[in-house]
Amino acid sequence: MTQNKVKDMILEVSNIEKSFGNHNVLRNINLKVNKGEFIAIVGKSGCGKSTLLRLLAGLDTARDGTIFVNGKRLEGRNQIAKIMFQDGRLLPWKKVYQNVGLGLKADWQERAETVLEQVGLRDRINDWPSVLSGGQRQRVALARALVHEPEILLLDEPLGALDALTRIEMHRLIEDLWMEKKFTAVLVTHDVEEAVALANRVILIEDGEIVMTHPIKLPYPRQRDHPLFSPTVSHILKRILGKDKLSNRKIE
Repeated sequence: MTQNKVKDMILEVSNIEKSFGNHNVLRNINLKVNKGEFIAIVGKSGCGKSTLLRLLAGLDTARDGTIFVNGKRLEGRNQIAKIMFQDGRLLPWKKVYQNVGLGLKADWQERAETVLEQVGLRDRINDWPSVLSGGQRQRVALARALVHEPEILLLDEPLGALDALTRIEMHRLIEDLWMEKKFTAVLVTHDVEEAVALANRVILIEDGEIVMTHPIKLPYPRQRDHPLFSPTVSHILKRILGKDKLSNRKIE
C-alpha cells in the first residue's frame, strides 16, 4: 500500500468477528474507508449492519479482529466520531439549543446557535423538543452531532421513522453538510434509495458477511431523475432479494 493510501485512510476494519452468545453476528469483516467518503451499509434486518456501526463507534467490542482509526488501533470510544440514531434521543426537559450544546464548554451557546442555523432551525432554538415535528427533532439530533465537528459521522437509520417527503429533505440537508464540512460518513439503512441518494459506495451485508461493494457512479448533488439512479437502486435491490444471477461471492 502506498504512503498516500495510508494517509487517506481514516477507518480500517480487519477480520472482525462478533458474537452474541452462540450467535455469530459478524464474520470476517474487512473494510477500508478513506477520508471524506460517504459509505452506506445495507442489508436485511438482523444482518449485522447496526452492530458494525456500534463497533466503529467504540460502543461495543469485537470477539476477534481489529479496527484502526487514523492508523491507530481503536480501544474504547472512537473519539473522532459521533453517532446519530433513529430516535433523536433529545432530553425533553432541555430546550433545543441546550440539547445541542450538551457536552460543550467554552462558547457552547454560540456554537449551538450556529449549527442550528446550518440545519435550518435558528428560529426554534428556545423551543422544547415536544413541540417539534419528527423531522425537526432529527435536525436537532444532527446538529448535536455536528456541533462537535467530528471527523466521522455515523448514522444508524436516522431517518427511518420519517415520512417520505421529510426524508428527501433530510437527504438534501445531510448531503449539503457533508459536501461543505467534508467529514467521513457511514450510514446504516434498510432503504436502498436512501443509500443511492447519499453514498458514493454501498456495502451489502448478508448473514454477517460483506458480500458486495458497489460504487455509486452518480454526480453530486444527487438527482432521483438521473438516468442511472433507478437502475442502480434496482441492481442493489435484486442482489439483496436474491433475484440477481450473481452468486454470493464478493463483487468489487
